[in-house]
Amino acid sequence: MDSKFPARIAGGAAGLANGLFGGGGGMVFLPILSRFGKLEQRKLYATCVGVIFPVCAVSAGVYLWRGGVSWGTALPYLAGGLIGGALGGKLYGKVSTRLLKWLFAAFLFYAGVKYLL
Repeated sequence: MDSKFPARIAGGAAGLANGLFGGGGGMVFLPILSRFGKLEQRKLYATCVGVIFPVCAVSAGVYLWRGGVSWGTALPYLAGGLIGGALGGKLYGKVSTRLLKWLFAAFLFYAGVKYLL
């Protein structure tokens, strides 16, 4: 079997999640990269962001092309997201990996509960 097969499956699953849900590909990539990527924790998070960015760009392009974006609603979130992303990148090396794991798990739990209610 091709050694890149798990990576291709993970990429396909993340792209599908991203396209269907408008995000969430990172939730697919992170656990799979942690198992198959053999990366230390900090590089794992950074690699996940580096991989998901182009996947998000493709999904966004398809949504734009199909007229599915409400710019009036999206722009304030985009502005905040850019600021938060820059701040998160600066704090990245200063937060313990244990705390990062707990924060990620708590976010997934919170998001899952909110989707169900």
